[in-house]
Amino acid sequence: MKSEEKAIRTTYFSLVGNTLLAIIKALAGIFGNSFALIADAIESTTDIFSSFLVLLGFKYAQRPADENHPYGHGKIEPLITFLVVTFLVLSAALIAHQAIENIQTPHPSPKSWTLYVLGAIIIWKEVSYRIVMKKSKETHSTSLAADAWHHRSDAITSVMAFVGISIAVIFGEGYETADDWAALLASVFILYNGYLIFRPALGEIMDEQVYDDLMEEIRVVSLTVDGVRGTEKCFIRKAGMHYNVDLHAIVSADISVKEGHHISHQLKDTLHDEIGNLGQILIHIEPHE
Repeated sequence: MKSEEKAIRTTYFSLVGNTLLAIIKALAGIFGNSFALIADAIESTTDIFSSFLVLLGFKYAQRPADENHPYGHGKIEPLITFLVVTFLVLSAALIAHQAIENIQTPHPSPKSWTLYVLGAIIIWKEVSYRIVMKKSKETHSTSLAADAWHHRSDAITSVMAFVGISIAVIFGEGYETADDWAALLASVFILYNGYLIFRPALGEIMDEQVYDDLMEEIRVVSLTVDGVRGTEKCFIRKAGMHYNVDLHAIVSADISVKEGHHISHQLKDTLHDEIGNLGQILIHIEPHE
């Protein structure tokens, strides 16, 4: 299965899961007198929109290269990631604002049965995080990684809610706001996760050279091609799920231009065959001194 297809299927998994959980959390929070659960539902609602954005991004990124986009449309992915982070920040701000208001307003303690709901949610969101993060590594997708961190941040807010509700239920009167403080603390974790998602996407847009392992693999594979005596400069730019490579290959100074051209094509084909997720490869031939 192609990386794009795998990523789209994983996004559908997130979309369905977030929709179901948003409904469950909202109902449990309303009937169980827990704002921490309602805050969780708010975040899951933003997760639905962010997963939908990720899905649209993958659909657009699948478009083939054209005259105006010779390197394809993969750069849409980090842009979508920025929008996902924006949703995270907005949800954190909304949760923090409402939690502060609830802390200042007396309200009933949460129902103890909400702990069972939260326990199941925590397990499901952590499992979802691991599934989506595994797929993001397989496809080299920053958008899927962002989606995975949405699941992890959801699990964190649920853990905070579990702790807050437990304190409110165990200690009773005077501790009704414990789950509101938990929601406030969870908003801080969400902001931090937003930064963790934002930073690699920014690096992708800025074409940062942070692919040392891939660079070393390219150099090793290059030496297996007849006529290639070594490699010099190697620049890697990520575009969506693919890596565009500019490579300087060293060949004998005594061969003809035609032979050098043939070696460069062999090298390009070998790199595509041996290393997955490589996009455009530009080979520059250097004479061996």
